Parts: sequence; structure tokens; C-alpha cells
Amino acid sequence: MHVGIFLPTTDFALPAHDVARLCEERGFESLWVPEHTHIPVSRRTPFPGGGELPKEYSHLHDPFVCLAAAAAVTTKLKLGTGICLVIEHDPIVLAKQIASLDRISQGRFLFGIGGGWNEEEMQNHGTDPKTRWKLLGERVAAMKKIWTEDEPEFHGELVKFDKIWSWPKPVQKPHPPVLLGSKTALARQRVVDHYDGWIPIGISLQELTEGIADLRARAQRAGRDPDAIEVSFFWPRTEADYLKRMRDAGLARIVLAVPAITDVDKVRSRLDRYAQLAKEVV
Repeated sequence: MHVGIFLPTTDFALPAHDVARLCEERGFESLWVPEHTHIPVSRRTPFPGGGELPKEYSHLHDPFVCLAAAAAVTTKLKLGTGICLVIEHDPIVLAKQIASLDRISQGRFLFGIGGGWNEEEMQNHGTDPKTRWKLLGERVAAMKKIWTEDEPEFHGELVKFDKIWSWPKPVQKPHPPVLLGSKTALARQRVVDHYDGWIPIGISLQELTEGIADLRARAQRAGRDPDAIEVSFFWPRTEADYLKRMRDAGLARIVLAVPAITDVDKVRSRLDRYAQLAKEVV
């Protein structure tokens, strides 16, 4: 089981490239950053975590800029979006951003994606919340064609373009791993049908164990190798015994969070504690 680090890349946090250096020095597998292009002031959609929306959500840097900076100061650390809101991007532009980042990092990008929860936010990008999952699927399918074909074209219901030229292509073949963040059975079927990994969100250890068993069964029925589908879990409890149980459930990766602060000594101390924890559970 790999251990990664999640960083809220705000304007009041230690920069991603500084945290990336610290992560690589301590042997962590990956660094993950979130995305919200903005937060609507209306706050009509309730925060899924309950209560007031944390300040971090409206202060996030662009994830691809942060990861490019992190790529420039590291050589082994994998770099992931946790998660990218594909429904808020033009797929042709996003495909180029990802291919460029994968080349800059020499094949270290992990493409975590999700459908989003803030309806006002996605509506500001012209996305209908009712069709966001269909839109996400078509945009990712279109990007895969851009990454793998010399003259890609796409003709879906929501995404359409005739033949184009678009380089660079990603270093990773056929493309960077695409990991879907969601917790439902339908999400697990989407993973089996279209993606390379699953990021279950906000579930218990029992739900995780049952979900992984269901995912593997669905993969077998579809003729896919269950072992080829990675399962990652973000923000677990940080007791060693608990993490060992998660490992034994079949996780490929846990991702532990550092706070959005600028005190490098406190961040370094948190990462040192996580590094010791990783030695106990990996």
C-alpha cells in the first residue's frame, strides 16, 4: 500500500512545491491537490461535510499550476488531482494541460476526477447538474482520444468536435491513470467500464471493504483484472491499527492531509509523523 499526501493549495498554505520537496525527502509516493475554480457567494448548495464551508474552498490555487511547480522540484513523487472537476473545463484545453504536465513530470501524473457537489459552481460554468455525470464521461472519453490519436474527433451528445491536431501526447501510455472519486455502486460500475481506479469518498471501513469486494466482482464479470483497478482512500483516521485494517481490505493507497498553514516547521513535523506511521503500516 502506498502513502500519499493531500495539500489544500490555498494562498495561506505552504506552497505546493515546498511541500513536494518535503514529501519526496520522506519517501511518500504522491502529492494530491484539490480543485474549486471559485465558490459562489449564494451558498445555496449545502456543504456535504455539514456546517459552514471551510475557508480553504474559496482560496485554492489552480491545481495544474501547483503540480507543474511541484514537478519541477522533484524527480520521483507522483502528482495527482484529488479531484479535478472535469465538468468545469473545456476538454480540449484540459487534455493539453494534462499531457503537458505529464511530459513535464516525465510520466508522474495521476488524474483524479469527480462530478462535483456545488450546483451553483458548475452552473457558472454552463453545466447542468442533472447531466453532469454524462458530461464528465463524454469529456474524459474525448480527452482519451486526444491523448491517443493523431487526428482525434468526438461526436457525443454533449461533447462534439471534428478532427483536430493536438500535441504533446502524455508520456504514460495509453494515458495517465484516471481515478474516479465517488462512493456509489453506480460509480464502481463506471470505474469498471471506463476508468483505472476508484476513490471512495466519505465511507466507513465496513463500507470500504464491501465496496472493494463489489468492485472486484464487477470487474471479474466484465472481464477486467480486478488487481489492475487501484483503490485509494483520502483522509483516513491516522491510528496504525486502523490503517492496517484498511491496507488488508485491499487499498492501493491512503492519502493523509497536511493543514493549510505556512509554518514549515509544523508541516515538517506532521510529515515526519506520517512517515513514521507509513513505516508501521506499509
